[in-house]
Amino acid sequence: MQEWYVPITILPGICLLILSTSNIMIDLSREIKVLINENEGNASTLIERKLNQLKLINSAMALLYLSVVNFVLSALFSGLKENVGWNFKGDIYVLFLGILVAILALLSLMLYSFRAVKLRQDQYHKTC
Repeated sequence: MQEWYVPITILPGICLLILSTSNIMIDLSREIKVLINENEGNASTLIERKLNQLKLINSAMALLYLSVVNFVLSALFSGLKENVGWNFKGDIYVLFLGILVAILALLSLMLYSFRAVKLRQDQYHKTC
C-alpha cells in the first residue's frame, strides 16, 4: 500500500491556513503601526494587547511551518521505505508529530480569534 501520499494530501489545507494567517498578521501589523503613529495616550495598553496578539499569531505561524516540515519528511520517509526498501519505522511518528503540531497551531489560532473579539469589544466600549 502506498502511504507516502497521506501526508502530502494534508499539505494544501495547511498551506491555506498559512496564507490566511499571514494575511491576518499583515493586517494586525498595519493596525499596530497606525496606533503607534497616532500615539494616543490611551492607546498604549491597546498597542500592548495587539503586540501580544501578534506574538500569538506568529507562534501559530511557526507551528504551521513546523507541521509542513513534518508532513513532508513523513512523506519522504514513507516513499523511501516503500520504493527503496529503507527499513525506517519512524515515518508514522513523524506524521503524528506533524498532526500534533498542526493541532497546536489551530488551538493558537482559536485563542487568537477569541482574544481578537474581546479586544474589539473593549475597543468599541472605550470609544462609546
